[in-house]
Amino acid sequence: MGILEAITRKLFKSPHKEHVYDKSPKFLATPSHTTIPKFDIPSDTSTASSSSSSASSLSSSSTFWRSPTPSFWSPHRYIPTKLRKNVSNRQIGVLVCVALTIFVWLVPPPQNYIDVPHITSPYQVFLPIAQAAKKHLPNPQQWLEHNANNKFALSSSSSIANAISSYRHVSPKPRAALISLVRNSELDGIVQSMTQLEYHWNRKYQYPWVFFNDEPFSDEFKAATRNLTSSKIYYEVVPKDHWSLPDWIDEGRFMNSLEYLGAIGVGKGWMISYRHMCRWNSGFFYRHPRLAEFDWYWRVEPDVHFFCDIDYDVFRFMRDNRLKYGFNMNILDDARSFPSLWSRTRSFINAHPELIHPEADLDWLLDARNSGDYNNCQFFSNFEVGDLNFFRGKANEKYFDWLDRGGGFYYERFGDAPIHTLSVAMFVPKNEIWFFRDIGYQHDINRHCPPKSAHRCSCEPTPIDENFYRLVPLESPQKKPDDTCIRQFLGGPWLDKKSGWSQDGERMFGGDGYHGYELTGLEEG
Repeated sequence: MGILEAITRKLFKSPHKEHVYDKSPKFLATPSHTTIPKFDIPSDTSTASSSSSSASSLSSSSTFWRSPTPSFWSPHRYIPTKLRKNVSNRQIGVLVCVALTIFVWLVPPPQNYIDVPHITSPYQVFLPIAQAAKKHLPNPQQWLEHNANNKFALSSSSSIANAISSYRHVSPKPRAALISLVRNSELDGIVQSMTQLEYHWNRKYQYPWVFFNDEPFSDEFKAATRNLTSSKIYYEVVPKDHWSLPDWIDEGRFMNSLEYLGAIGVGKGWMISYRHMCRWNSGFFYRHPRLAEFDWYWRVEPDVHFFCDIDYDVFRFMRDNRLKYGFNMNILDDARSFPSLWSRTRSFINAHPELIHPEADLDWLLDARNSGDYNNCQFFSNFEVGDLNFFRGKANEKYFDWLDRGGGFYYERFGDAPIHTLSVAMFVPKNEIWFFRDIGYQHDINRHCPPKSAHRCSCEPTPIDENFYRLVPLESPQKKPDDTCIRQFLGGPWLDKKSGWSQDGERMFGGDGYHGYELTGLEEG
C-alpha cells in the first residue's frame, strides 16, 4: 500500500481497510489454511482417456495456483459517481498533498528541541540609562525570560513537517554566521576557540562558520576544523586588493611609521600584516561576497576562551530586539596608535552632519577635562556580534572611506576596535547597542566573567571594571578619563561614588583612582 494511499485513507476517514495480500512469494503461491494436492504429470505411454483426465487435472490445478486479484483501495469510491470519470488518481494525489500541507501548517509545531534542565536564574541585564528610560523599546530582559533555556535549540533530526510548522509558528532562523580571520599557522588556536564555542553554544544552534585567510587554507586546516562541528563551513580567501597597500599610500612614509611605532612600543606597530588586518576588519570584511547571504555575524578569534553555557539564540536575540551591535568588553586603547583619529572623525562630522543619527550619543566617548577630545574608549572588537546591514549602510561606508583615504591605517596604526566604536556611536542610538555581560570570555590578558553564574560558567566572576586599562602600557603618556569606559557607557547609578571617597585621595595611597564606586557589578541583587 502506497504512502499516499495511507495518508488519503486517514484524511478521508475510510470506514474500513480492505485486505491486501502480502506480495511475498510464499503467500502469493499458497492461500492461507490450504494444502496443495499432489498430481502426476502424464507419461508418453498413457492412454487417451488418462491423458484427457490428466489434462483436466492440470487445468484444475492451474486455476487453483492462480492468486486472487487483490482489490486495492481506491479513493474513487468516496467520490460521487458523476465525477469519477473526470477525476484522475494524479489529481486526487495533488489535492491530498495540498490538504496535508494545510493540515501541518495549522497544527502547532512539535517540541523538537534539545532537552536541557530548566534553570530559573534571570540574566543580569545591564542597560545604558538612556535605554532604560524608554518604554516603547523592545524588552531584552523579557525576551530572555521567555526564550532562554534553549527554546530554539535544534535537534539532530528535524522533519519537513516540523520545518513547515516552525515557519508558521516561529520566526525564521536568522541568516547569520560565525566568522574568523585566521591563518593556517593558527590552527591550534582556532581549534581551541571552536571547540569551546561549539560545546557551550553552537552545537545547539548549528550556525555556519566562515573562515577568511589571505592565502588558501591547507587541507590539514580544513580537516581539523570540519571535525569540530556539524555545521557547514566555508573557506574563503581575502581579495588581494583588500590585503595590500593602496596606491595612494606613500610607501616611504609608511616604512618610517613602522619603524617609529615599533621603537616606542606600540603593540604590533611594526607589523605590515597587522595594518592590513586592521584595515580589513574595519571596512572590508562585510563586503566579502560570501557574507552577502548573511545578515548577522559573530566574530571569533583564535586562542580565545568561552567559559559559559549560553542557553539562548544570540542571533535571534539581536534580531528580535532590534539591536545593531553587541560587545563584551569596553576598555581603553593605546592612544599612540591613532593620534589623528579623532580630528579626522570631527572633520567627517562637520562634512556630513546629515549622516549622524538624531539619537547618537558621543558624550560618553569625550573627555571634558581633556578639551573634549576622544577618551580612547573602545568596544573590544575581537568579540562582537553585529548587524551586517548596518556596516553595509551609507553612513558607515562613507566614514570608513574617509579614514582610509587619509592613510591612517598605514601612517599610524588605526585599529578596527576604535573605528567600530566611533561608527556605532555616531550612527546607532544607544538603545540598539548591547552589553553581553552574561558571556564569559577571555582574549590574551583581558578576561570577563559574569556574576551569579557558577551553575553555567567555569570562571571566577570579574568586577565590571576589570580590564579597563590593561591594553595601555605604563610608558604611554595618555590621560585616562575620570570614569571607566563601561561606566561612562552605562551611566546613571554606575557613576555613583562612595561617600567621602575621592580619586586623588585614593591615588595618594597608591591606588589607581577607580575603586570608589558604589556598584562593582558583582552584586547579587
